[in-house]
Amino acid sequence: MYKMKNSIKKIGILFLLIILVPASILAIKPFEGVITYNITYPDSKLTESQLKMFPKTFTVSVKGTKSRTELIMSMGNQIAINDYSDKTVIDLIDVMGQKYATKKTSQDIEKEIAKEPAAKVEVTNETKVIAGYNCKKAIVTTEQDGEKTTYEVFYTTEIGGKGANFDNPLYKDIDGVMMEFIIKTPQVTMKFSASTVEKKSISSKDFEIPADYKLTTIEELKTKFGGGGE
Repeated sequence: MYKMKNSIKKIGILFLLIILVPASILAIKPFEGVITYNITYPDSKLTESQLKMFPKTFTVSVKGTKSRTELIMSMGNQIAINDYSDKTVIDLIDVMGQKYATKKTSQDIEKEIAKEPAAKVEVTNETKVIAGYNCKKAIVTTEQDGEKTTYEVFYTTEIGGKGANFDNPLYKDIDGVMMEFIIKTPQVTMKFSASTVEKKSISSKDFEIPADYKLTTIEELKTKFGGGGE
């Protein structure tokens, strides 16, 4: 019974990440290649054995006006394909060998963003170099039920601009590619830090839905896998 509950919780976190992880970290500047991020878990209350089940790396591949993000977890993989030209997102989810694809239109994304607390961005004078790129620091503040939450972000304008984050409620007004940022879920806080930026050719097939993925909706997936972690 414990293993079943634990598995459902991990699947719930996977679906939370689908919503929270910025799928479109890169924008439409002429860049083709891969950014790799290391993932750490600051202030985590999870045990070392539990943390071993969580992802340690996150990659973003970009080609033209499309990007592909990949997050690999012990319970399954999450892949998101973003099209900057029409502001749409395709999520590919592989959970214990069951493969699903979901699509979000620009209208769907706008509705999701409207449900979230407004985020205020304050750009500071602090800078640092991450993975060879000059980055600026911003403080993002949200307020919900009278409680304020702040997030620190380092971003660069040397690869892309504001359009990079169009689908993310928290970071949509960050004017560049985020090289270091925080994602918070009810279970964990995840810190993403870019470790490498590799310019390379990316296959166009990487931005297509594979034939073995079943097209469905996020709502159906949440129902199927324990109500999205609730």
